[in-house]
Amino acid sequence: MSDTETTHQAATPQAVMPRPADHPTAPTGRVAVLLVNLGTPDAAEKGAVKRYLAEFLSDRRVVEIPPIAWQPILRGIILNTRPKKSAHAYSQVWTEDGSPLAAITRRQAEALQARLGDRVKVDWAMRYGRPAIADKVQALKDAGFDRILFAPLYPQYSGATTATAVDSLGAALGRMRWQPAIRTLPPYHDDPAYIAALQADIARQIAALAWEPEVLLLSFHGMPERTLHLGDPYHCHCRKTARLLAGAMAQTHPDLRIDVTFQSRFGRAKWLEPATDVVLQAEGKAGTKRLVVAAPGFSADCLETLEELAMQGRDQFTGAGGEQFAALACLNDGAPGMDMLESLVVRELGGWV
Repeated sequence: MSDTETTHQAATPQAVMPRPADHPTAPTGRVAVLLVNLGTPDAAEKGAVKRYLAEFLSDRRVVEIPPIAWQPILRGIILNTRPKKSAHAYSQVWTEDGSPLAAITRRQAEALQARLGDRVKVDWAMRYGRPAIADKVQALKDAGFDRILFAPLYPQYSGATTATAVDSLGAALGRMRWQPAIRTLPPYHDDPAYIAALQADIARQIAALAWEPEVLLLSFHGMPERTLHLGDPYHCHCRKTARLLAGAMAQTHPDLRIDVTFQSRFGRAKWLEPATDVVLQAEGKAGTKRLVVAAPGFSADCLETLEELAMQGRDQFTGAGGEQFAALACLNDGAPGMDMLESLVVRELGGWV
């Protein structure tokens, strides 16, 4: 072949395969944020709670007992006894908007959307129950959002919270031929914006009380103690949050004693201690008269804060001799919490928007 022939062939345009008439359009180039929280039943009734608990307690990240041993206990005992009790507890906190956790998470997404404007799309999902992570990710991808910041709203990392949410995301991506690009929001247990938001919001709520507390309990959700020994950083993250928050609170409330506890024990295994219910009773018996409890590990109020802490906790403390008790609200969609969330999300979106 001569040089002339080579040049001529290189300059000839290659044939382009025509687009099939039935080929769907594929919108691309858009950025989304998906806020994710734990989950909730669809209704405060036994059947809905049973379905929710079956999904939640079947997660190997939540219950690390081999299924061959655990599933008979779950199906034969727990799902036949616990749903009725849990449904009653949910009924105590259910609102006109449904589950408090779902309603607040939705409001957080709406508030963040208003702050970020049309630069990104903000949506929300639940690890268990609805709206499901897989459904939301697929819907976002179908709408052209091919870059998604996946944001589990867990300040402290745990295999049973952050990791299982990312597992669910991975399973959803595994079923997709065309996957979006993904970033995940890191744990923010020691982020200055998080500590500042907690300090400001807790101080505001304490100032609104008609009495001055002697003790502030920081109640984190419990985990089996073995998870700490297996390498889960959750306990260390909780303790660091508490240490930093106590330092910040000391600037405005130097006489307030701050202690750390862990709530929501389940089963016979040894859990992280001290237990919130035990400490509440011990404080009342020891002569503490005025106590407040906050739940900094929860990004939104839910059954564990509104029923377990606010209702059961009050009974435990006053029944043991305490007089004044208040369970403080979580950051929820208030200004301090939303300022923090906006700063975290904008930072993680760097280079995308």
